[in-house]
Amino acid sequence: MSGFTPIAIVWLAASAVMVCGWLYQRKTRNAGIVDALWSACMAASAVFYALTGSGAALPRTLVGAMGAIWGLRLAWHIWHRVLHESEDGRYLALRARWNDNQGKFLAFFLAQGLFTAIFSLPFWIAAHNPVEEWTAWSILAISIWAIALAGESIADRQLAAFRADPANKGKTCRRGLWRSSRHPNYFFEWVHWFAYVALSVGTGTGWVIASLTGPVLMLCMLYWVTGIPYTEKQALRSRGDDYREYQRTTSPLIPWFPRN
Repeated sequence: MSGFTPIAIVWLAASAVMVCGWLYQRKTRNAGIVDALWSACMAASAVFYALTGSGAALPRTLVGAMGAIWGLRLAWHIWHRVLHESEDGRYLALRARWNDNQGKFLAFFLAQGLFTAIFSLPFWIAAHNPVEEWTAWSILAISIWAIALAGESIADRQLAAFRADPANKGKTCRRGLWRSSRHPNYFFEWVHWFAYVALSVGTGTGWVIASLTGPVLMLCMLYWVTGIPYTEKQALRSRGDDYREYQRTTSPLIPWFPRN
């Protein structure tokens, strides 16, 4: 493996992008741009590692293509919401809690630049895979990625269609994938990261284990830090008892049969 300089470059570049995002939210009062920028920076990091990695052409190509398509799709989806909707309730709550302290918002945006570098580690590892030919692991990686991308896209579309209907204001989406999981988009986002674990097989046992930082950190962030906790606090504020009933009957992350 070569040095960690490319990861440092990703950190610095993503931090510069996040400063621009912070300036944007100062003007528009919409901090949701941070999520779109994080996704776009992740896509760019995958392409960067694909171009600079020392691995064989096949794994580098797969890293660049898979990471870019996943990241850009998510960035476009979030950007559309930022343009056409008011600031997400999670960021409104932060703005109120911090009394619109822009120093804290800047630190928050810069932290996302650091998270870009950390979460890009599986991309970097897979881009150093020396295995040149197709293997069961590379096919598994594409299969996981395709299933996760399709699932997350379907979940996002189902929720967007539900929210677009004014008759559903104050109600909780229980359609499609949202019937079996309170956060199917988060579930498939988490599953997506296992694709790069499979794609890292061939770099050595230690590096494959290191690539697990992707799904492990994503699960921690979604389940205990910035994902489910903040999203559900906002849902309880806006939907009250309807969402409490949804919590009682529906799995928080992994799709499962609704409880009576």
